Amino acid sequence: MKIATRQLAQHLKKGLAPLYAVHGAETLLALEAGDAIRAAARRSGCAEREVFHAEPGADWSKLGASAANLSLFSTRRILEIRIPTGKPGAEGGKALEALCARLPDDTVVLVMLPELEWQQLKTAWFNALEGAGTVVEARAVSREELPQWLAERLAAQRQRASVETLEWMADRVEGNLLAAKQEVEKLALLLPEGEITLAAIRDAVTDVSRFERDALVDAIHAGEPGRIARAVDSLEAEGEPLPLLLWALAEELRLMMALNGGERPRRFLDPDRLQRAQRTARLHDAASFDRQLLRAHRIDRMIKGVETGDAWEEILELCLALAGKPALRPAA
Repeated sequence: MKIATRQLAQHLKKGLAPLYAVHGAETLLALEAGDAIRAAARRSGCAEREVFHAEPGADWSKLGASAANLSLFSTRRILEIRIPTGKPGAEGGKALEALCARLPDDTVVLVMLPELEWQQLKTAWFNALEGAGTVVEARAVSREELPQWLAERLAAQRQRASVETLEWMADRVEGNLLAAKQEVEKLALLLPEGEITLAAIRDAVTDVSRFERDALVDAIHAGEPGRIARAVDSLEAEGEPLPLLLWALAEELRLMMALNGGERPRRFLDPDRLQRAQRTARLHDAASFDRQLLRAHRIDRMIKGVETGDAWEEILELCLALAGKPALRPAA
C-alpha cells in the first residue's frame, strides 16, 4: 500500500499497519511522518523501541536476531531500521525480504529511507516492504501546493488566512519547507486564533527580526564591513530563516536598482532612509547590479539544496558587495 504524508494522519486513525517504510524528497515531511508513526505506536502499547542503523558494513544478521527476540518488558515494541544511503546492499536486501516474509507479531516495524531513485523503487527488497505494510512517500511540496499546505498548518493551530495572504507567505518561504514550518509556528505565538490579515502576517513574518535586519541594512549603507559581518553573524546565531533574509536583501537590491535608474521607490521611505539608499546605489552600475543578482540567485539555489556552498558565507559576500566593498570572492 502506498500513501502520501498528507494521508498518514487519517490512515493512523484507522489502526496501525505492521510495517511502515518512509521515503521521499522532502526531509521535513519524512521526519514528521516518522514521528507520527512512533507516536501512534506508543499509543497502541509499544513501550519499547529498538533502532537498527544500517550503515555501510552493518551486520544484518543482528536484524534477524532482533526481530526474532520477543519483548521482555512489554507486549509490543517498535523496531526502527534506518538506511541513510537507501542502499542496503545484497545482504541487507535479503534481510529485509526475510523480515517482510515473517513479521514479528509483537512489533511495529518502521523503515526510514532517504529519497530513492527509480531503480531502487523496483528492487525486490522495496517491493517486499510495500507488500508487507504501508509505504509513505514524503513528496516535495510544489509552489502551487504550498499555499494549501500553509493553510492546513494554520488550521491545525486554529488560524486561517485569505488566498492573497497565503500566496504572500508562499513567495517568501518557497523552496524551504523547514522555514515555512517555523514561520507558521511563529504565527501561533504572535497572533490570536481565527482570521489573520495580510498586514498582521506581514509584520509577524518579516519584522520579528526587524531590528537585526535593519541593523544589517544600515551597515550596508554605511559601508562598514565590520558591522556588516557582526550583523550577519548575529542573524545566523539567532536562527534567522535564510529565505526571509535573502528576500529582504533582494528587496534592497531592487530598490537600489530602481533608484539608480531614476525610478521612484514602490514603498514609502523616510527622507534619511531614501538618501542613504540613493548614496549606496550610486556606487554601482548596471554590470555591478547584474553580478549581485546572479549572486542572489546562487544563494537561493544553495538554500534550496540545488547548489552546494555555504549560504551564510555567500550572504555576507552579497552584503559586502552591496555596500561597495570588495567581496571575498568575485560573483560567478
